[in-house]
Amino acid sequence: MSKTIKFFLSVFAIAAILLIIFISTGANIYTDWLWFKELNFEKTFTIMFLSNFILRLLIGAIFAAVIYLNLHFTKKPIKQFINIKSDDRVENLFGEERNQIFEWLNKKRLNLIYVFSSLIFGFLFSSISSNSWKIVLKFLNKTEFNSADPIFNNDISFYVFSLPFYTFLREMGMVLVVISLILVGAIYIVFTGIHSFSEISDKLGSRAKKHMSILVFVFLLFKAWDYRLQMYNILFSPEGVVFGAGYTNVNADLLGYRILFVTVIFVALAVLYSLFKNNYKPLVWGIGAWIGLSIIFTGVYPAFVQQYSVEPNEIDREEQYIENNIQMTLEAYGLDEVQTQDFELAEDELSYDELMEYETVVDNIRLWDYRPLQTTYNQLQALRQYYTFQDIDIDRYQLGDDYTQVMLGARELDQNALATQAQTWVNRTLKYTHGLGYTMSPAGRVRDNGQPEFLVQDIPPQVNNQNINIDNPSIYYGEKTDNYVIVNTNETEFHYPSGDQNVYIQYDGTGGVEISNIFRKAIYGLRFNTMKILLSDDINNQSQIMYDRNIHQRVRKAAPFLQYDNDPYLVNAEGRLFWIYDAYTTTGLYPYSQPFNQSQNYIRNSIKVVVDAYNGTLDYYIIDEDDPIAMTYSKIFDDLFKSGDQMPDSIRQHLRYPQDLFKIQTQIYRNYHMEDPVVYYNREDVWAIPQENYQGTTIDVEPYYIMNQLPGEEEAEFILMTPFTPSNRDNMIAWMAARNDGEHYGELFAYRFPKDQLVYGPSQIESRIDQESEISQLLSLWSQRGSDVIRGNLLVIPVNNSVLYVEPIFLQAENGGIPELRRVIVSYKNQLIMRENLEEALRAMFEEGEGLAVPEEDVEELQEETGVDLEETGADVDDVDLDAEEDQSQQEEQTPEEGETELMPASSAELISEANDLYQQAQQNLQDGDFAAYGETITELGEILNQLSRTGE
Repeated sequence: MSKTIKFFLSVFAIAAILLIIFISTGANIYTDWLWFKELNFEKTFTIMFLSNFILRLLIGAIFAAVIYLNLHFTKKPIKQFINIKSDDRVENLFGEERNQIFEWLNKKRLNLIYVFSSLIFGFLFSSISSNSWKIVLKFLNKTEFNSADPIFNNDISFYVFSLPFYTFLREMGMVLVVISLILVGAIYIVFTGIHSFSEISDKLGSRAKKHMSILVFVFLLFKAWDYRLQMYNILFSPEGVVFGAGYTNVNADLLGYRILFVTVIFVALAVLYSLFKNNYKPLVWGIGAWIGLSIIFTGVYPAFVQQYSVEPNEIDREEQYIENNIQMTLEAYGLDEVQTQDFELAEDELSYDELMEYETVVDNIRLWDYRPLQTTYNQLQALRQYYTFQDIDIDRYQLGDDYTQVMLGARELDQNALATQAQTWVNRTLKYTHGLGYTMSPAGRVRDNGQPEFLVQDIPPQVNNQNINIDNPSIYYGEKTDNYVIVNTNETEFHYPSGDQNVYIQYDGTGGVEISNIFRKAIYGLRFNTMKILLSDDINNQSQIMYDRNIHQRVRKAAPFLQYDNDPYLVNAEGRLFWIYDAYTTTGLYPYSQPFNQSQNYIRNSIKVVVDAYNGTLDYYIIDEDDPIAMTYSKIFDDLFKSGDQMPDSIRQHLRYPQDLFKIQTQIYRNYHMEDPVVYYNREDVWAIPQENYQGTTIDVEPYYIMNQLPGEEEAEFILMTPFTPSNRDNMIAWMAARNDGEHYGELFAYRFPKDQLVYGPSQIESRIDQESEISQLLSLWSQRGSDVIRGNLLVIPVNNSVLYVEPIFLQAENGGIPELRRVIVSYKNQLIMRENLEEALRAMFEEGEGLAVPEEDVEELQEETGVDLEETGADVDDVDLDAEEDQSQQEEQTPEEGETELMPASSAELISEANDLYQQAQQNLQDGDFAAYGETITELGEILNQLSRTGE
């Protein structure tokens, strides 16, 4: 094969590869544009695509042009070098190949090399700005915060929108100058025959010196700008007693940056002076001063101020800056308007009648933990192997006169769960396309068999409450809709199973992109890497292809510049199904604000995204128009965002304050409720998130939704709350709530308990449950019977200036059983009650006044299983312990005084010792779950105590 043929084959292969890449990339871009067009977001797509493309093209062009311009000035020494015919230095560099190289390297080819090299550098460095389009667009459309920083008095928008843009320009400029300086410097050194630093001054020509001096001058100007920008960065200093500028930053670092800024300007001017006057003394002195001042003002002087001025007087020096940090942090997290109140505990005992005055609160105490309930739903309501409940959501509905907290889950289709034989392209793409409906149950009600009381259940959805309406239960867009599907085809879609038959339908919504011609079929076949879309006879001109259906991916694709919550939730609004997704605006450039992660220190839940589960439409509603970042985005993407006033009331009444945001706010508020700088500095009142027991594991208490009537309010409402405990203590000191309903949505309250009264914290209640012998024995007994005991969320319920604690107990068979709610534990003050349901527990606690922690039938069951008579033996561990303490006290009282020789009878001492040994053995048996041995030991202990009692007589 000749060289010519090989050459043309190589060119053809490269061209084919480039063509395939181009077509594949073009197919993805075109189908993405169709996806945005389906949602009526064409302008948003165009802005994101073109702004990124144009910015990268502009940066690439600037880099290429500047680099080429600098390379162009190096042509003259290269030409002179090529024209030298007899030079030993050239021979040393190139040897015998010198003539061939320079015969080939003529003026035209050198220019082509420069052009090609410049384009390569421009392309490479344009890619580093792939996300910079957002910085540029936000700078051009910035919105004022109407709040200033306390040091420079700049509006916060300067730091959030302008400073990143200036930093971006400075970085690009410095990189461009450095690359140009390296390239031209290397060329001048090589083609002037320089072999050492000592030869630079003599051999480097005037043209080269001027060229490189100008580049150094420009670099120094950028460096001076860098020092100017670093002055603002002291507001984000992580050093010192708080985040942000401290005393040393303001009085030492800032002074240093100002001095270095002036010094670098002087050095830059010295470069020009030395260039035209050929006098390098100012330059040398300038560089020396720069180095010396850098050492002093970036290291020595700040360290001196910190050690000898700040640390001996830290509270006095830092008080003002701590106050800045507290104020700005509270503003950044929306905590500056938290309403703090004292929660005065009632002196009188809470009665059952008083409790029942809060009927809505009591009826909606959430007994169902979402974790075991998800298993219950999947066991009872999935009904087919290809249906699944991906998540359980918590919401509230007005059901007639009842304001009811509910648990609900979407019944989604999991195509991966289809039988192996059914895993065909036709089934996955044309036939099994959607899920069906949802299951709903009240959060505070349970059936006699320990299972949920369903408001909506089965397939097709059966509604057990006349106030619930479901017109269209189909779910084409959800959390498990991971694959693309094609609807409105000649192949009818599976809707739901009905006995031995299946019900089929045709999609009649607006979701999906029409593939009405062969070109679109081909382009989608290319995107999804299959020819079946092009070849299938079932796809017609009215067919629609749905892709990027997973709502997690869908919202992020439409608006990738927002942050999103981890828990979207399903809503039934006027008979149709929607997903509500919380979106956040964030930044890490809010001055003085304490970061909640490594890069962010400001967050707002300003945007609610509503996703139609049937049509896939996306509505981005701005519900907080006081958020400057959200308003800036709305200026940029005016076709994407809608005003919150346009949200339908049927959707608005289901808005929830998001748990993810509340978690961040409560973590910050643990420290920042201390608004006094001195108190904050001393950490006198740090709070902590309490812990609870879940399936034998200690975890932090998650914020939870409850129905509650806040102090001073007349009606119960849906709130999100979390309790607080003091740091390194377990008692509860406060609780925080976020309101969700109506015009009060988003209001935050913090209620503080009296510091002179003990209020049990969640972990203390958990410990008391563990230590209550009858309860712990019964739970251990169930575990020994082959059931998993699941202790659900421990809920703190503030009501009528009192505090209730409620913990549900679930039992689940070890081999894939259904979790059933079998007991409810209620605690109030020093009492613990466990009953089969909440009503019985509350009656036993407040009305009947029963002393037993568990009902008599449970005690009898425990005695029958263990063979222990609890009443005769005093099996209550606390009672035994008390008896031992009393005996020990008697022993101490009978100890002879000094000088007496009478001793306690040996028989009594031996009995006490034996009783203590038996008690320890009984405790060990109880921990091991060996109830038979426990019963025998307790019996022996009872006999010893009886003997001891007779001895005392």
